[in-house]
Amino acid sequence: MDMAQREVRLVESEQSRKPMDQNPIPLSEIALTGIFEISKILTAPARLEVTLANVVNLLQSFLQMRNGVVSLLADDGVPDITVGVGWNEGSDNRYRARLPQKAIDQIVATAVPLVADNVSAHPMFSAADALALGATEETRVSFIGVPIRIDSRVVGTLTIDRVRDGRANFRMDADVRFLTMVANLIGQTVKLHRVVARDRERLMAESHRLQKELLELKPQRDKKRVRVDGIVGESAAIRTLLAKVSIIAKSQSPVLLRGESGTGKELIAKAIHELSARANGPFIKINCAALPESVLESELFGHEKGAFTGAIQSRKGRFELADKGTLFLDEIGEISASFQAKLLRVLQEQEFERVGGNQTIKVNVRIVAATNRNLEEAVARKEFRADLYYRINVVPMILPPLRDRPTDIPLLATEFLKNFNKENDRELAFEPHALELLKACSFPGNVRELENCVRRTATLAMGPQILDSDFACHQDECLSAILWKGHAEPAPERPRPQIPLQVLPRKAPLEVVPRETPPLDAAGGVTPSSEAGNGAPMSERDRLVSAMERSGWVQAKAARLLGLTPRQIGYALKKYDIELKHF
Repeated sequence: MDMAQREVRLVESEQSRKPMDQNPIPLSEIALTGIFEISKILTAPARLEVTLANVVNLLQSFLQMRNGVVSLLADDGVPDITVGVGWNEGSDNRYRARLPQKAIDQIVATAVPLVADNVSAHPMFSAADALALGATEETRVSFIGVPIRIDSRVVGTLTIDRVRDGRANFRMDADVRFLTMVANLIGQTVKLHRVVARDRERLMAESHRLQKELLELKPQRDKKRVRVDGIVGESAAIRTLLAKVSIIAKSQSPVLLRGESGTGKELIAKAIHELSARANGPFIKINCAALPESVLESELFGHEKGAFTGAIQSRKGRFELADKGTLFLDEIGEISASFQAKLLRVLQEQEFERVGGNQTIKVNVRIVAATNRNLEEAVARKEFRADLYYRINVVPMILPPLRDRPTDIPLLATEFLKNFNKENDRELAFEPHALELLKACSFPGNVRELENCVRRTATLAMGPQILDSDFACHQDECLSAILWKGHAEPAPERPRPQIPLQVLPRKAPLEVVPRETPPLDAAGGVTPSSEAGNGAPMSERDRLVSAMERSGWVQAKAARLLGLTPRQIGYALKKYDIELKHF
């Protein structure tokens, strides 16, 4: 027995000891005490089933009743609850069996209390209902049921039953009012619990959804990279480069792009601009190697009217046009020593005068420069000013050549072919072996050379698919291979001065040693009868290297010399661990 029940029993005991001439405690005061105690139970932190069971148990202290049941209807995914006197986990069905279904349905439908003085004689109770409530010919059972509401909606019922033995005097109207007040308090508690339950379910569902999205996004986050128009590729080299672009773009520091011709330096420069805070400003570009010094000065700084013959009006230079934006200086390593001094002042002070003018113009320009020269060598040989070198080389970026990202070649080739088809209203596609052939090429001219190769081959292709036999290298007609093979001839080098600068590595020229090369067999080996011209037997590896040297290290050409397919020679190169040489 809890504290509230002990207090009620104490009140009843004290009342029984009072003289008969004293007035008994009014029912209104008992009801008020009951509401007070029940409200404390309803506001205590507990599961809803436990709270409702405690309320029913406490009702016995304020009402003459045998059993009481609180039954809640299922709502929006919240299961129905049925608890009664002496409830414990898993006993809901026992209390549901005591509920007269027809009577409960009427209470829910009409939202009006139902009072039955004798359930055996009431039309809302069947014989089975009366029997479930313990009514017999000798035992008369009465029933009171009131609706539990949330706002104007009935969400359940509070019912009690009692035995009419003729000794107790029941005031049904007072009991109905008391139970209605209790039911209203229960309704508010149920509403609060359901709101909390729905919020908890919603938050849990949202949490699970977010966790699922995070798990799904995690591998994507590892692969995430910046998207740049014109830059196609999924290789690690490209992902690393573009990730660096997104970081560098946030600063205002000058950037120097290093890399071979055709690696996409202009595209990277434009990406740095578009991802920066200057994206709304102009992006101005100029090729420093394409103009003589006199014209370059006018192009960069502008000129006043009459500054030179043909200057019929004033003209803004690229620095002025790029104000609050980005200026891309391509091939900056090709400018003359005298012009380097003029450029240095502009980069340091962000101010200049137009050609033929004396008014100083201040600008706010971010410089992105590019070169394929070894500027460290040029500085050491006094061909490039060291102070200008340090001014432009604040944030260096090295662009990877195409041979360092062979997995991007099929993606690039497919994109170039797609553009070709769109321009020429064709529907060409690569045959798988054709893409494998492209991957085996080194493309010294990088992306630009690959694009030319695809367009040339697509222009001459006869069928709907481009085959490996359609490429010029398969026909010994690849001019690029001949060009770069010629570059492989050894040439004397000027002595380098000893300087405390980090010099970029240079590939040693390939020494071509002509020799007779017999064919390999289909497995990548040399036929046993093959011998060198001097009578000494050559190893299989030497014969393979000789064929590659004669073909300028073009696998397709070497395969034809040896009577093999490109795939077979690729297997043979791997078999003998021969490293490809690129020029």
